[in-house]
Amino acid sequence: MSPEQSSQLKAHSSKLSRMFEFLGRFHVALVHLPIGILMLACLFQWLERKPKFSSLHVATSIAFLIGMICAILSAVTGYLLSRSGDYDEDLVTAHQWMGIGVALVSVAMYYLYKRSSVARLQVSISTGHLGGSLTHGSDYLSPWKHPDTLTVQRKPIPNVQEAVAYADVIQPLLQTKCYGCHGKNKQKGKLRMDDILRLMKGGKDGPVIVPGNAAKSEMVRRTSLPREDDDHMPPKEKPQLNEQEIALIHWWIASGASFDKKVKELDQPEEIKPALISLQNEQRQRIIIPDIPATPVAAADEAAIKKLKDMGVVVMPVAQNTNYLSINFVITKDFGDAQMPLLLPLKEQVIELKLGSTSITDSALQVVSQLKNLMHLQLDHTKITDKGVANLTALQNLRYLNLVATTVTAEGVMRLKGLKNLRSIYL
Repeated sequence: MSPEQSSQLKAHSSKLSRMFEFLGRFHVALVHLPIGILMLACLFQWLERKPKFSSLHVATSIAFLIGMICAILSAVTGYLLSRSGDYDEDLVTAHQWMGIGVALVSVAMYYLYKRSSVARLQVSISTGHLGGSLTHGSDYLSPWKHPDTLTVQRKPIPNVQEAVAYADVIQPLLQTKCYGCHGKNKQKGKLRMDDILRLMKGGKDGPVIVPGNAAKSEMVRRTSLPREDDDHMPPKEKPQLNEQEIALIHWWIASGASFDKKVKELDQPEEIKPALISLQNEQRQRIIIPDIPATPVAAADEAAIKKLKDMGVVVMPVAQNTNYLSINFVITKDFGDAQMPLLLPLKEQVIELKLGSTSITDSALQVVSQLKNLMHLQLDHTKITDKGVANLTALQNLRYLNLVATTVTAEGVMRLKGLKNLRSIYL
């Protein structure tokens, strides 16, 4: 065979493949007809045994004929659809043979329907169940499972910096938003994402992840497309990834798409820090958004903010159109008493301060006591004692105080009874 003939043969084969795939899509429209029609035929057969319904014999025969034709067409289109490779092979095989069984039994029942209608009905229902398993998951018809038990909840992350970037941050996103179409039971585009090796292999169009290059990764491109775009993923009728989740996926891929590194081992650009912080699970705490003082305040010193940010501290406005700030040290590796004076240029603007899990001691609270507008203070998992807490009596606007996992006692807390605005204390 000449190269030209070989090329023509491949082109012809490709056209046939696309045509078969197109015809296979009619399976979705046909697959339910045999079940409904054959069940109706069984009902007619049962009724015709009664004298007043004996005239249904002709209708029963016609119903079996139509059911037979639909079953055959459904089996053929189902086979064509299975060639796309988008579904679990084991389920496809079982569903396929059951479908063939329905078609064969339907042919026989057109002539001998009175003998085998019950068996054929059972085959039809079983086939339909397997079809549902292919499209909705193997447990789609499990009545003992409340829908809430099927919802995958994000794994709590007490300390996001110690979390494994893929297993704790990225995989839960894929599990809730992607596995439905690219998981164990269904692999649209031949892409399976619940297995690391298969995820990196990609689908029928090639890899979806290019480690270190998010811009060239198909996963990022598709999730970033407008929802109305045909290539947008997840499909517009499915639960969508929000901007923060897309940013996390982009960051993980750009950082090398590591499956074993912890968050703290990856580069963390300034823009991704708020997204990482949002994953932080503050155990035994009730998150309270501080009120914003009615009195406006001047803009903060940008140089002072930059010094903190250069250390990895997250500094951001507590709300839009305000100069009041929230300062969070949750992803700062080394911060102690020596660095506390860096907060003083911002003492007018800071109303929320999160110092949990830092290395500060009681002396740090001498600086904190000068933040006169402070409303929300977290000192959990630090070396603060009753002695240091005494410095907080100067914070007349303080409303929330977290002292979890410190050595502060009830005696130390009693020193704060003069703070009239203090609403919540956690020990």
